[in-house]
Amino acid sequence: MSNYSDIFFTSSDGLRLYARDYPARGGQARLPVVCIHGLTRNSSDFEDIAPWIAERGRRVIVVDVRGRGRSQHDPVTRRYHPMNYAGDILKMTHDLGIARAVFIGTSMGGLIILTVALRRLSLIAGAVLNDAGPTVSMRALKRIAEYIGKPAQVGSWAEATAHVRSLYGGSFPEQSDEEWLRWARRTFHEASPGEFVQRYDPGIAEPFRAGKLKNTAWIARYAFRRLARSRPTLLVRGARSEVLEPSHVAEMRDAAPKLQVVEVPGVGHAPTLMEPAAQAALQRFLDRVD
Repeated sequence: MSNYSDIFFTSSDGLRLYARDYPARGGQARLPVVCIHGLTRNSSDFEDIAPWIAERGRRVIVVDVRGRGRSQHDPVTRRYHPMNYAGDILKMTHDLGIARAVFIGTSMGGLIILTVALRRLSLIAGAVLNDAGPTVSMRALKRIAEYIGKPAQVGSWAEATAHVRSLYGGSFPEQSDEEWLRWARRTFHEASPGEFVQRYDPGIAEPFRAGKLKNTAWIARYAFRRLARSRPTLLVRGARSEVLEPSHVAEMRDAAPKLQVVEVPGVGHAPTLMEPAAQAALQRFLDRVD
């Protein structure tokens, strides 16, 4: 049995979108938490940390961003943009009657939180940016551009596991074979026997193919300052991360001196948040935010 219920909601432009709803253990007593995944990922990436948070008395909503997981693909690929993603989050929270929440965003999910901060800061009681910030490594963007949107030629779960490991193995050198298989199952679904499909719309690669992506922008830096100077904000960084470099963290500290920072040893982009260092920091953070 799953420990969450399914939510479907409609975006402002008519897409059917999906989220997981984990009820707070013992009833909802504290502000809910909204979790947002990374670029090619989906809500299943939080399948361990979301129940962990729910056990601590908070309802957890984990969204599939449009074009990912069980959310509908957008027929207009130019709408795969953080402003629209943020709009979907605003629509979802409105539909669910959520006026304030704690937000946790991994990678692209962190950028979506920054965009929400631009549009409706009052919705955010506190934010956790998981290996995310207003500036990312250009080298990492170029690496992502090499594989995003391209079909993966896999015909078995063993091949799917090997594919995922080839993409992320450098970030998680100590991960077990069993855990890599779990990652593969979060990354692919078997549409028919021997037919494995990635759980995202290849169309999300359009900004990469068009060469429109930059590793930073003044509006992102402004959004970060707006968020982190006025709301409790925790930055989680993988010590091996090639996306968020130490110099980027230093810039974030300068822009927001009250920023809380934890570095997770032994992993890269992005921590699962189940690592002991991440869990301890997250526990302290959630204990203080209401």
